[in-house]
Amino acid sequence: MSTHLNTIQIRLSMSGHGDAVIWGTLEGYSYVPGTYVKQRLFAWHAPSFYGTELEVKNVQDGIDVVILPAEQVIPFFAELHLLRHIDWVWADGASRALIKLAPMLAESLEARKFAPSLSAFRQHKLQWTWDAPAVDEALAAIDRAEAREPDDESSEEERLAFLNGLQAAFSASVSERHFGTEAEAADLRREYPLLFARDPAAFTGMDAESWLVAVGWKADAAPFRPVLQLLEPDEDVPEWRLRLMLQDKRDPTALAPASLSAGGEATGSWPGAWTAHVRQRAESWLDRLRASLPEGRLGNGADVLARPLDDQAAWQFLTVDSRRLLEGGWQVLLPAWWEAASRKKPRLRAKIREGEGDPAAKKGGGGSLFGLDSIIDFDWRIAIGDTEMTEAEFAELIARGERLVKFRGQWVPLDPALLAQIRRAMDGMDKSQGLSFQDVLQLHLLANRSAWAASNGETAEPEPDPEAGGHAARVELEVELNAHLARIIDQLVQQAEWPKLPAPAGLRAELRAYQRDGYSWLAFLRTFGLGACLADDMGLGKTVQLISYLLHIRESGADTAGIPSLVICPTSVLGNWQKELSRFAPSLRVMLHYGARRAGGEAFADAIREADVVLTSFATAALDQETLQAYTWATLCLDEAQNIKNAQTKQSAAVRSIPARHRVALTGTPIENRLAELWSIYDFMNPGYLGSARAFQERFAAAVERERDERRTADLQQLVKPFMLRRKKKDPAIQLDLPEKNEMKTYIHLTAEQASLYDQTVGELLERVRKLEGIERKGAILAALTHLKQLCDHPMLTTKEPLPASDDGEGLDTDMLIGRSAKLERLMAMVRELRDEGERCLIFTQYIGMGEMLRAVLQQELGEPVLYLNGSTSKTARDRMIERFQSQTLPPEEQPNVFILSLKAGGVGLNLTAANHVFHFDRWWNPAVENQATDRAFRMGQTRDVQVHKFISLGTLEEKIDEMLENKQALSDNVISASEGWITELSTDALRDLFVLRRDW
Repeated sequence: MSTHLNTIQIRLSMSGHGDAVIWGTLEGYSYVPGTYVKQRLFAWHAPSFYGTELEVKNVQDGIDVVILPAEQVIPFFAELHLLRHIDWVWADGASRALIKLAPMLAESLEARKFAPSLSAFRQHKLQWTWDAPAVDEALAAIDRAEAREPDDESSEEERLAFLNGLQAAFSASVSERHFGTEAEAADLRREYPLLFARDPAAFTGMDAESWLVAVGWKADAAPFRPVLQLLEPDEDVPEWRLRLMLQDKRDPTALAPASLSAGGEATGSWPGAWTAHVRQRAESWLDRLRASLPEGRLGNGADVLARPLDDQAAWQFLTVDSRRLLEGGWQVLLPAWWEAASRKKPRLRAKIREGEGDPAAKKGGGGSLFGLDSIIDFDWRIAIGDTEMTEAEFAELIARGERLVKFRGQWVPLDPALLAQIRRAMDGMDKSQGLSFQDVLQLHLLANRSAWAASNGETAEPEPDPEAGGHAARVELEVELNAHLARIIDQLVQQAEWPKLPAPAGLRAELRAYQRDGYSWLAFLRTFGLGACLADDMGLGKTVQLISYLLHIRESGADTAGIPSLVICPTSVLGNWQKELSRFAPSLRVMLHYGARRAGGEAFADAIREADVVLTSFATAALDQETLQAYTWATLCLDEAQNIKNAQTKQSAAVRSIPARHRVALTGTPIENRLAELWSIYDFMNPGYLGSARAFQERFAAAVERERDERRTADLQQLVKPFMLRRKKKDPAIQLDLPEKNEMKTYIHLTAEQASLYDQTVGELLERVRKLEGIERKGAILAALTHLKQLCDHPMLTTKEPLPASDDGEGLDTDMLIGRSAKLERLMAMVRELRDEGERCLIFTQYIGMGEMLRAVLQQELGEPVLYLNGSTSKTARDRMIERFQSQTLPPEEQPNVFILSLKAGGVGLNLTAANHVFHFDRWWNPAVENQATDRAFRMGQTRDVQVHKFISLGTLEEKIDEMLENKQALSDNVISASEGWITELSTDALRDLFVLRRDW
């Protein structure tokens, strides 16, 4: 009794891609819906998710077909796990053949009995065919069993279509199972590179078996391999020639010469056991040679390779034909020197002449190598392979017009593309004019000509010579230093080689080790006219290092010719420079060129003759550009050099136009946003060193910023490194050398508005105190004292104006607010710098209005939350602020990094160790009170050095009281206390001395 519920007849055909196209009919020949077929036929087929992922197509009305992908065909029909309640009838020859062949093909897959297809290879494809005689025998049996009439063309077409589809399905299964991952595919390429040869024509004349041997898929049964050898001219045969050799597989050094005739017969002397193999393969060798070698290269006689090769043909064989033969499966023996010549890049070397760069070797003996544009004489050296020659020898070889030249007993390949590159490089540098020291330095730093060309703005790449067959390597331009220049460049790039100078005799400071290194480095670069960028972190003492350098210039009499150094800085730090110079180098004569009363014309010329250092601001330098341009300054130094980061501004252009024997840039932030800022600073220090702005943008900025090009980044680092000294506080050598708490005073000029209001307030006070006595006098003095201290902070604290809105109404007019207070301007610059370093700070002020203004300005300018704590802050809010500031887990947009505190409310009881900078915006004249505030950051739990910055307005009572504290003049800690009452007890004359604005700054 039948257990089948119904019967389905299955028919199929194979597509050219190997997919099985399947459809079904029921008894009575009605077509079954495709979904019905796939749900039942593939009910146990997990790879297709039980048929649900298979595609169903309607090929014509009422006929649906199911598409089984090629890679699944063999596994499915080999296993054929079907529903038992259906009677499956394989209704055509294709389905019956597939069911019979699939298990054998699956076994071939499992046993790796497959091989690449030669016919597919000739069409530039990689496909697989079975290597199983049992499959071929089964196919032949099927053909015999289902033989048709000879004139039945449709049946023959169907048979061929089925066979092609079956091969495609098998190939897809091989690729899926054995080479489906990237690693497996890479292994195949590495193990059988000839399967991927670009020129299948090189294998012309081979049958499938020979081709599988040639590509390495099958082992060759012959005990030898055919080899083509290129023989160079010698005394016996003065011409290049090719020879067929048979190489013993067991002993590669054993070679038997052979001749191959135009008729495909081989003759020669080889072991007798080889003869049968030679005869079997000789005709195939001839066909392969004809396919691989240029037309006309083979002769027609008893030895088709007997024709000698001229220079051009030998070059063609070395550079083109030999590679084509290798791709065609030949072994090729080339002269030993060729491997070295082709492996080593050609080099063009500028050999610096002895004595160049040594001041003692110059005529007169007293000169110096001064600047990057100094000219250095050199001679050319050209290296090709292992052969090095002079310019004259190279020219002599070229004149011979040959590509393969024997020179000093060695063969030298003269590649036309290589010669063109060498000529181009040599023509691009006029030897009669010498090399500049900049060229020498860059060539040495970058080590190869292409990177040097990039830094100099060159964009053209030499075109390869088509005749050279792509063999020529790009020429490298190198420099061979003499002993003196090698020593100089070693000193430039290695800190251990820097000369160490003693501290100048006139220096009133103890230099730390790294500061002495920095000052010595500046002096060393000056010796060679090389600009310098001292880019130490804020707080490491850039100012004292430069002052030491300026003293060294004056004391050594180094090439200053009576001209002083010019220091250009922001207006807000002019006073600080005056103070620091008078403090650390009182012997230096300092002239301030600033303000409405500054000298000009002859008066300026007379004044600078009496000065060692001239101080001016960036704005004044731009206004007085012509005056300052009239002199070649001993040194031109920019403090806060990021002020010229935009090279297109008038201020930047004006500063760069001022002549100087040496240029120095001081900055804690050489790059704030873009690499173009670095270019601008370097173009000031060493004009032209990094090429034009456009060339720098194309070669470095775009590649580094946009493309993250590691090679370009490394090149730029190499070029920049010799002229930038950047030490960070976290550097181990620096940390060991610094005190735990580093206090520094920052001296700041009043703005014109502040000075005017200050004078007015002092005049009114002195007028009043003449008339007042007792408590009224004391009250007037204390009121004026508060007024003056607020003026030193910001004039708006006294004028009571509201904070100004910006023009668009979206925020504050911070430019106006900052421009009216030199203190605020300086604070803004310093906070930006430390925030760029990822550091946090505390800012103490006595005045609520100032605290609110600081919070509003800093929050808008920094684009991050800023905290402000004063006496009116509740305990809950206070605790929340401390927790937020100390947090290390808040997202960046929520993390406050600047904490403003009133001195009394924030001076005690707080732990704020997240900060390592403390600013005292205005002074509280009791050191103990200020130290208590500082200790909010400098306390247990602090792991970093703390930098304390005390702001002092020059010429004001802030400076004068600071001097009293410093010098203890007629005062004691008992007199100057937390109270300011002692000031009210001063006489009118003493008040005048204390309050009147000092004009010498």
